[in-house]
Amino acid sequence: MDSFSVLIGGKAGDGITEAGGMIAHLLNELGYRLYRHTDSPSLIRGGHNFAIVRAHRGRIGAHRDHVNVLIALNKETLATHAWRLKQRPVTVYDNETITAEDLPSMAHPFRTGIPVATILEQEEAPSVMRNTAILGAFCKAISIPWMVLEDVIKRYQPKKTELNLKVARRGYDAATEKLLVDLPGGGPVPVVGGLEATGLGLIRGGLKAYAGYPMTPASGLLHFLARQAPRFELKVVQPEGEIAAVVMALGHAYAGERAAVGTSGGGFALMVEALSMAGQAELPIVVVLGQRPGPSTGLPTYTAQGDLEFALTAGHGEFPRAVVAPGDVEQAYAWSTLAMDLAWKYQAPVIVLGDRTLNDNAQSFVAGDVPSLPRLEQKDWDGASMDASPDLAYKRYLITDDGVSPLAFPGREGAVVKVNSYTHDEYGFTTEDPATTVAMQDKWLRKGRAMAEELDGLPTVNVFGDPRASRTVVTWGSPVGALREIAGLAGLRVVQPVVLWPFPRRRLQEALAGSDQVVAVEMNATGQLAGLLRRHGFAVHGTLLRYDGRPWGVGELRQRVEEELA
Repeated sequence: MDSFSVLIGGKAGDGITEAGGMIAHLLNELGYRLYRHTDSPSLIRGGHNFAIVRAHRGRIGAHRDHVNVLIALNKETLATHAWRLKQRPVTVYDNETITAEDLPSMAHPFRTGIPVATILEQEEAPSVMRNTAILGAFCKAISIPWMVLEDVIKRYQPKKTELNLKVARRGYDAATEKLLVDLPGGGPVPVVGGLEATGLGLIRGGLKAYAGYPMTPASGLLHFLARQAPRFELKVVQPEGEIAAVVMALGHAYAGERAAVGTSGGGFALMVEALSMAGQAELPIVVVLGQRPGPSTGLPTYTAQGDLEFALTAGHGEFPRAVVAPGDVEQAYAWSTLAMDLAWKYQAPVIVLGDRTLNDNAQSFVAGDVPSLPRLEQKDWDGASMDASPDLAYKRYLITDDGVSPLAFPGREGAVVKVNSYTHDEYGFTTEDPATTVAMQDKWLRKGRAMAEELDGLPTVNVFGDPRASRTVVTWGSPVGALREIAGLAGLRVVQPVVLWPFPRRRLQEALAGSDQVVAVEMNATGQLAGLLRRHGFAVHGTLLRYDGRPWGVGELRQRVEEELA
């Protein structure tokens, strides 16, 4: 088959996320391009978890709601997902907890059940290896050769590898072949999660220190960077809370180390005062903000795009910032690098705005699809004397034409580096002088304009599908994965601003020119991107909003878009 989807479901504690990752590795080895979607409640045990792995010969960026293969570790998986089954589905199940009578009628001709508990008991294996046995059965059911599964387990199951191989082999031998999959060829490519791509982009941008307090859907970045710390000589710290994390990052920036923090809405709310301090003290910082449904705790493990306006306006006072919202792993990698460069060139906060769908799901990473963005250089102090007194040679907040002052760091000969959260003069000394206050505010405004001019020369707005189509969908962030595919199927134009602030007015005017109908697709209840566009004079004729915490599948979203644009 050119394209098919696999769903595996069970309860929390069954290792469903790991099993979904193993399925992705298996299909990747066969040469398919992949997208892995996971769904899990905020429970350690119980509840219902599932993962959908979609495989295709070409590029994809979203899941489909209907599946060709259903792997069920319990009855709840069947009851919950029977509606997803396509015609002639393959069903792989634990026949000691599920009977043939429990299966939907359409699943009977192509079913294969294995005795999972018996296999584990005979091999003296722990219950968490249930998914290993069922993966063995899955491979046999769709004719994946044993040696492919064996190789994947050896590479991706470093703990109890031999026992995992025994259990998988028992599952493989107990199943029967039901489907013959194609071998697309072309070889595997990396399968990368959004936070992994973001972390690698930050490292490429010179990241030296990361501070974060665990908060989904940003926790994965803390874990990923901690694993990479020895390889890249990173300082990765989990302090006592979000306020400590952001202030720690500002301290690293003051000392000359490129730093970032990661959080979600509630944690970002605690960081806002320090964000304003970064604006006043002109300290570079990158904040990776992963969105989830709110307000307050909301749905901790689900997805949303409700924090756009918050990111645009967070903080008191008026100071420059940038907000970028990548939509896939290649964009996350490229724009996270640029975010770091941008923060350090303009000595301002830069927010990388993602969501749970982008952060925690995974897809094939194709190097040729990485956006081509330039590297930006920070303005370092050249050591030249700027005053008759050697003690006052360096002005940390030197007023310049573009608003950007040369950087020096503590320990630099001839530089006294004074950073201040109060209104200050060029040296950093506190002042309440009205003329100096105006001069510094004007300095920040010039810096913001310089940043906007630089970004205006970059590909801040993407256009997919037919660039001349009169029917246009505008979106931001993770929905672009599904819409990019839909655009090719339905003859639509899809416009995606990656940079949301400074507002890319000229680029959007070019991208939307000739559109008779414009519909905004977002995962929030109020149409925040649509509102931003309208405030800047752009016509938006309708909104298609989802705010139940779940992302759109390609089929459902295509139907909704075509109805909205009919």
